[in-house]
Amino acid sequence: MARVDRNSLNALLGHQIGTVEIVEARRTARSDLAGWHLDDLHLISADGTDIPAYFLHPPAGAAPCRAVLYCHAHGNAYTTGRDELVQGRPAFQSPYAADLVALNTAALCLEMPCFGQRADPPESPLAKAGLWAGRPLFGRMLAELSAGLHWLAAQPGIDGNRLGTMGLSMGGTHAWWLAALEPRIRAVIHMCCFADLETLVGLGAHDGHGMYMMVPGLLPLARSGQIAGLTAPRAQLVCAGLQDWSTPDPALRLGLKDLTEAYEVAGAPDALQTHMEEDLGHAESAAMRQNVLAFLDRHL
Repeated sequence: MARVDRNSLNALLGHQIGTVEIVEARRTARSDLAGWHLDDLHLISADGTDIPAYFLHPPAGAAPCRAVLYCHAHGNAYTTGRDELVQGRPAFQSPYAADLVALNTAALCLEMPCFGQRADPPESPLAKAGLWAGRPLFGRMLAELSAGLHWLAAQPGIDGNRLGTMGLSMGGTHAWWLAALEPRIRAVIHMCCFADLETLVGLGAHDGHGMYMMVPGLLPLARSGQIAGLTAPRAQLVCAGLQDWSTPDPALRLGLKDLTEAYEVAGAPDALQTHMEEDLGHAESAAMRQNVLAFLDRHL
C-alpha cells in the first residue's frame, strides 16, 4: 500500500476539496444563548448552493476566541441536521452549544446535503448520482465543510489560529477526514466512528453505514488510521464504546494501531489521546463529554 497523501485522497473524492467557496452569508434570525449570539445563517456558495448553518459566537467587542467546526451526525434522522448543535440527539448527554459557550468556544454547524432543510433529494439517489459522475457525496460534504472552516476563520471575533473540529458518528467521520485534509485544523475530536474499513467489510459489519461515505477505490489506497494519521502531529482525540456496532473491536484496533504509528513517526505520541469505554455502545457517556471538553480546553 503506497503512502497516502492529501492529493491522492482528493482525487478519490472527485477533486472537490477546495472547489466550494462561500461568497455570501445571509442571517435570517439571531437569538440569545447564554449571553452569546446564535445566528441562523444561509451560506451561499459560488455555485449558488444554499447551505443552512448555525453560528454560535460571542457578542461584538469580545476578545477573539477559539472555535470549532461542529459536524452533525446521521442516525437515519434526516430531519435533524444543524439543529443537533442546539437541540442534541439521543446519542448525546445533552446539546453541546451551552457547554461550548461555557468553554468560551465559538461553533459553526453546517447542514449537510440530505438533512434538515436539504433533505430533498434524499441520500440514496444523491449518493448514486455522485458516484456515477465520479464525484462522491462524501467529497461534496467535505468540500462544504472545508469552505465552512475557511469562512469561520475569517469572521471577526474568531481566532483563526485556534480552530478545531468535532462530531459523533457521521459527524466524527467528517471531522477526522477534514482534519487530515485541512492543515489549519489545530485539534480534532471524533466519537463513535473510527474503524478500519477493510476489516469492517471482512467482518460483514460495513452495511450499517450510510451511502454517503462510499468512496470508490479507497481501500487499495489507504486504511482509516493512515488517513487520520495525516493529522499528526496535531492534537487528536478518539472516543469509542467497545460495544458500538459501528466500530467492532478488530476494526477499531487496526485503526488505532495505524494511527498510533503515524503519531510516533511524527514524534508526537502524546498528541494522540483515546477515550475507550468497555460497556458503551454508539453513544456519548458523561465521562466522554467531560474528556472532550477538557481536551478542547487544553489543545485550542
